[in-house]
Amino acid sequence: MASRAATDTPPYPSAARISDSPCFPQYTASLKCLEEFSSDKSKCQEHFDVYKECKKKEREARLERNKSRSFFS
Repeated sequence: MASRAATDTPPYPSAARISDSPCFPQYTASLKCLEEFSSDKSKCQEHFDVYKECKKKEREARLERNKSRSFFS
């Protein structure tokens, strides 16, 4: 089995780094909100909800893509 170079993209990009995720802007917005309000989570709930919804849609899209893939191919 050949080893992959470190510069190769992983087979599942969303599992690589948070910065590869389409939800990265929502993630950073929630962190900025926490910084701005001195970690007062109650003032950032809207940001958390938007991020959570994005991750939910990302997961659903990944599951849909994986339906068409064969485990043995």
